Amino acid sequence: MNSSGNPSGAPRRPRRDAEQNRERILAAAAAAMLRDGRHVPIATIAAAAGVGVGTLYRSYADREALLHALEHRAYDLLGQILDAVGALDLGGLEAVREFLSRSLAVGDQLVLPLHGAPPLVTDEAVAARREINRQLDNFIERGHADGSIRADVNATDVIVFSALITQPLPHGPSWPLIAGRQLAAFVNGIAVGGPVPMPGPAVTRQDIEAAFAGAQAGRRPEQ
Repeated sequence: MNSSGNPSGAPRRPRRDAEQNRERILAAAAAAMLRDGRHVPIATIAAAAGVGVGTLYRSYADREALLHALEHRAYDLLGQILDAVGALDLGGLEAVREFLSRSLAVGDQLVLPLHGAPPLVTDEAVAARREINRQLDNFIERGHADGSIRADVNATDVIVFSALITQPLPHGPSWPLIAGRQLAAFVNGIAVGGPVPMPGPAVTRQDIEAAFAGAQAGRRPEQ
């Protein structure tokens, strides 16, 4: 037996290979579901990832498990974006614009409840959403303090808009151009001095969580 504890002396790579397989599967699944909907055949996802169907099922027991993994991966991606934007010396409005721009750039990898995925209401998922809201609220509070964001805007407004622009229309011209124009219109709309008042009452994170909990309670396990 060598010093690595492997009797054959051959290098051990299954764990790294398994992690790489999982990432390929998740990336392929996100792209396939964006293109063909979340009921795209599992075999199609496996083929796009370059793995066998059996390999996919060894990582994710069923479509529900795959969707849940995609949701957590999306939260991680958004968290990385927020951390990166938070490290920049930006005013509040510019920080929100940068978050939306970077979210749009990875929109094909975001499989989330507001995109139609089944809502996760586990403690981990709720905590991830709470942290995303917290960081966006920090940007908005910065915008209130520096006078760049109107007072009646909250993190939920930004999150809902990000869900809209990261889902391309099924037909039409260049989505990056269309989404970029909508993003500019949104940022101009939340800036101080906007002439159109925001209708109320404001939708909060608690309202979204209550909707997710209600949707989850009414669902049957997907086969």
